[in-house]
Amino acid sequence: MTALSKYERLETTGLWRETPDAQRREVVVSFGNATIVLSDMNNTALAHWSLHAIHRLNPKQRPAIYSPDEDDITETLEIEDDTMIGAIEEICAEIERHRPHPKRLRWWLLAGSFAMVAALVIFWLPGALLRQTLSVVPEVKRYEIGQTLATKIKRIAGQPCSSPNGNRALAALEERLSNDRAIKLIVLPAGVAKATHLPGGFILLNRALVEDYEEPDVPAGYILAEQLRAGVTDPMEPLLRSAGVRATFGLLTTGEISDTVMGSYAEKLLTTPQTPLDTQALLAEFQSASLRSSPYAYAEDPTGETTIELIEADPFITTAPTPVLSDGEWVALQNICSE
Repeated sequence: MTALSKYERLETTGLWRETPDAQRREVVVSFGNATIVLSDMNNTALAHWSLHAIHRLNPKQRPAIYSPDEDDITETLEIEDDTMIGAIEEICAEIERHRPHPKRLRWWLLAGSFAMVAALVIFWLPGALLRQTLSVVPEVKRYEIGQTLATKIKRIAGQPCSSPNGNRALAALEERLSNDRAIKLIVLPAGVAKATHLPGGFILLNRALVEDYEEPDVPAGYILAEQLRAGVTDPMEPLLRSAGVRATFGLLTTGEISDTVMGSYAEKLLTTPQTPLDTQALLAEFQSASLRSSPYAYAEDPTGETTIELIEADPFITTAPTPVLSDGEWVALQNICSE
């Protein structure tokens, strides 16, 4: 022990009490090998106190009183010599620095456990809760949520366009493009940039898609793109991510989402840019739906520079696919917002 080597020859006198009922006795106090040695005046050793166990009973007071056992204080030693007191304090402090601290270790282990739990709550739980909720929400509930969102959007974008002939044409377009899931098309006078989709199969179209183009392949292409987006990312997912953990948990446990959350997401949806689609996946959808991709490509970019692959790889560039709508249906759809 480094500190002990400095005080190997240090001695002083002190008052030793062997038991609480015994008389105090003057002794010589000196350092031994990792011990304090108490001797009588004839140099006969009376006691050896381990430096690892020695404990001061009255910190910062004089005379200093020590005991060899912190838990069972029956034997005590009083010392007044400042040099000896300083030596004992220094050696005991060094021992304490190198001593294992189970309580401190337990505290760190407990803190680590809390940190791990907090990390799970912050990073793992929201994702797990989201996945679980998405897996159990039934189609009927998805349709109800989509319908509610559509109603919220109508307050911003205006009432959907509607006319008897236009509605029949819209129904024909729904039937033409429905794949494994039915779709519900809504033409809005404003609000939607071009097209977007909602849970439950709802697809919203800006009136410009049916009024400003010469063929129904253009709105059909946008509908197909929204179907693909809905297939790539569950339409409920962005809603729940926007709503937060509390609303997601509420939907999982009660089957309900607050009106405030729905209104906030409806506004956000209209200003959120559409996620880009993989061109090859989109071409496969055009192929499967017997639909030309070039009208959609030119509607996206009239120059064709950014959509050249959709133009050159159009699956029906040389053959005519099944018509999207009849001429009469297309004219009726173009006038759905005018009648």
